[in-house]
Amino acid sequence: MGSNSVREPSYITAAGTEEAPPSLITTRNSVSSGPQKQKGKRRLLKWFNPGVILPLLAGVLFLLLWEYQVFHKLFDLKKYQLPLPSAIWEAMRENYSLLLSYTGYTLTEAVVGMLIGSACGFLIALAATAWPRWGGGSLTLVAALNAVPIVALAPIMNLWFGDGIGSRAAIVTATTMAAMAINAYKGMAAVDPLALDLMHSYAAGKPAVFRYLRIQNSLPYVFTALKINATASMIGAIVGEFFFSSRGLGYLLSNSIKVAKMPLGWSCIVLAAIAGVLFYLMVERLEKVFIKWHSSQRS
Repeated sequence: MGSNSVREPSYITAAGTEEAPPSLITTRNSVSSGPQKQKGKRRLLKWFNPGVILPLLAGVLFLLLWEYQVFHKLFDLKKYQLPLPSAIWEAMRENYSLLLSYTGYTLTEAVVGMLIGSACGFLIALAATAWPRWGGGSLTLVAALNAVPIVALAPIMNLWFGDGIGSRAAIVTATTMAAMAINAYKGMAAVDPLALDLMHSYAAGKPAVFRYLRIQNSLPYVFTALKINATASMIGAIVGEFFFSSRGLGYLLSNSIKVAKMPLGWSCIVLAAIAGVLFYLMVERLEKVFIKWHSSQRS
């Protein structure tokens, strides 16, 4: 009488021997370690991404060439004309509390001025789109204002708003208004004609067209203008402090050059660059949050 038990299937190998099939049931550890390994691998690949590692290597090479005075020999410069990175770092370490305070002051001027200037530019773009006959000329006026150099605006703004933070904020406002007005106007005007026809077919009024079509279409252009203004506002604030100010990175930079404290002056330049980059990255992060629906953010 034969047995009722079912024999497990076996496989004949190439050598002619009989072996049990490989198990298809994985253990809990092997299941959980797979995603972790993949996550660690992705993290490792992220750090060794050529887009990250190459700029870092280029920056390190640039600092090494600077520290070992290769640029001094190439351009016939003395150490007081181009301080070494180690001297700049020492100046930053010795004056970090003063530099931190002045960086915050300059950044406040830049942010306040940029917000006011960008808001004014957006309103000008709205007016130019809603009433092209009357508002269109405002774009020309804003472009003309943007062509005025900051060195000419600084004394005028100082007369109007005094020597406090208001004059530098006004300078930044004047320098950031044009980029926002022109970019936002382009975004509101460049709408899809079929979408506009659809809105008109539903008898949508001008406020509804602006709310649901034109303003939404202008948001990518608005963030482009904000990213331009993030760095331009730092330039406007620092240049404004050169003329009339008792605080800020521009004031400290000007005074450091006058008394030949070049490492401290270069410390101001380094901190201004870092603040500008951080400001730019913050705006870029806001762009990813607020317009993540746009095709440019989904790639």
